[in-house]
Amino acid sequence: MIRVLLVDDQPLIRSGFRALLEAEDDIEVVAEAANGAEGVSLARAHLPDIALVDVQMPEVDGIEATRRIAADPALAGTHVVILTNYGLDEYVFHALKAGAAGFLVKDVQPEDFLHAVRVAARGDALLAPSITRRLIDRYVSQPPRQDRSLEHLTTREREAVVLVARGLSNDEVAASMVISPLTAKTHVNRAMAKLHARDRAQLVVIAYESGLVVPQTSDRG
Repeated sequence: MIRVLLVDDQPLIRSGFRALLEAEDDIEVVAEAANGAEGVSLARAHLPDIALVDVQMPEVDGIEATRRIAADPALAGTHVVILTNYGLDEYVFHALKAGAAGFLVKDVQPEDFLHAVRVAARGDALLAPSITRRLIDRYVSQPPRQDRSLEHLTTREREAVVLVARGLSNDEVAASMVISPLTAKTHVNRAMAKLHARDRAQLVVIAYESGLVVPQTSDRG
């Protein structure tokens, strides 16, 4: 059962998401919060698998709430998915840097929303295609920073990180590298540990920030 925490200052939005989620046999909503501070408190009390967090809220916003959840060792198993009406670059960048596992705009289709919850619960990065393009565009216009931690990656781990940054799943990484899915997962997990990435979304950020992956014209289309 996937345990979900809803954090949004609009009751109507929360009730809509709750209705969608609780109609599914494998998902339950364990709590609701109206602001980021309350969301962090309820996350610590309920230890949800997923926290669906609105980016703009009074008192404590979604990015700061994400940062607090990501920094709490007791909440290492909680994946934050940021929800917003916007697709702005700065929100995307700061949310991912804060530790968000994914980012969705609120006009997402119901079936895509439910799929997103399940994807995030598996620990996979969740970035809407339009958001991914904007994120990549950000790195086109800025020089890569030097990241010495990349030196600790093996050749195969670096190859796996590049493929993850291109949006491939573990199975697709395995097929591309001609290895088993289990071995692919091992390479990805070891790279995450060496780079201190909380999840695959942060691994993607590090890959682009460091210049390990260079955005191409095809990425930006």
